Amino acid sequence: MINIDVTRMSSKGQIVIPSSMRGDLKEGDEILIIKDEDRIILKRADKLTEEMKEDLEFAKRTEEAYKRH
Repeated sequence: MINIDVTRMSSKGQIVIPSSMRGDLKEGDEILIIKDEDRIILKRADKLTEEMKEDLEFAKRTEEAYKRH
């Protein structure tokens, strides 16, 4: 099931995840943020597989190298 809600970003760049979306998230949980063009994806960091962690690190290094050249 897909849930949709709206939130706002503060002047400090903070956003609030609406209570209806938090589920079992609790204070201090790490959340991965992926931004691509006009999409922002939030994913619980503890749910990442090792393979995905390696892929994300590779993508980050590739992007940084691309920006340097």
